[in-house]
Amino acid sequence: MASDDELNLLVIIVDVNPLWWGKQALEQSEFTLSKCIDAVMVMGNSHLFMNRNNRLAVIASHVQESHFLYPGKYGDVLGDPGNSLTESNCSGSKDGKYELLTAANEIIMEEVKDLMTKNETIGQQTETLLAGSLAKALCYIHRMNKEIKAGQEMKSKILVIKAAEDSALQYMNFMNVIFAAQKQNILIDACVLDSESGLLQQACDITGGIYLKVPQMASLLQYLLWVFLPESDQRSQLILPPPVHVDYRAACFCHRNLIEIGYVCSVCLSIFCNFSPICTTCETAFKISLPPVMKSKKKKLRPAL
Repeated sequence: MASDDELNLLVIIVDVNPLWWGKQALEQSEFTLSKCIDAVMVMGNSHLFMNRNNRLAVIASHVQESHFLYPGKYGDVLGDPGNSLTESNCSGSKDGKYELLTAANEIIMEEVKDLMTKNETIGQQTETLLAGSLAKALCYIHRMNKEIKAGQEMKSKILVIKAAEDSALQYMNFMNVIFAAQKQNILIDACVLDSESGLLQQACDITGGIYLKVPQMASLLQYLLWVFLPESDQRSQLILPPPVHVDYRAACFCHRNLIEIGYVCSVCLSIFCNFSPICTTCETAFKISLPPVMKSKKKKLRPAL
């Protein structure tokens, strides 16, 4: 059990890509965005129930922005979570529910509805802004670390629930976020709903988190509570899914394609799939060493007889 001076902050990032979820609705899938949000709220409520010092934040990753669902516009107070919630937001107190959980569920549902109605998918932007959501989560964790009381310790972890495919255009931003989380000892867990994610595999392997592709999306809640709810020091005592093979392919800077063999700039470490005498990132000109040319030997003329 965690001590009273230890805070546990869980930041959940939910992929709310309207194109992917709209495709699921057209295919008449039983697993919809509303059911995914319900599973996220149960996961958040369970985390808050584990200890009175636990804290929660939920971020929605859209194709146009990264939006805080909770704590949202009501803010968050580390000293007492009830200070940031007024009586008007705690309708569950009348029927015996825990006020904090009821208010959190209402805030999350309200923010999701506002986000999906105000943002219309316009143009060619179809990739989820996952790297920006991770960066926003790290900024929030950093701010919470600044606001804790003297002598307190806060453990933080990020859970990513991913639906859409990876975006190679976000490779550099994604890797910068991963190494920043590793430096701050922040775990990144990944729960993938559809296709495999090489970027999240690298994030979990580098930061020490768990990567899991859900076999059945309808059972998302069971996997969240079984695999991702326990703290990092308790996971060694549980029988969890075995680790997966990590795809460490990098994306080239010229075409944003994942490659296995490429050319690396010796100055800025940019990666290219084709050789270029000048680096397009730092404009360094490379000296091309040509193979040595063998001088032809002059034939000695024989004296005439």
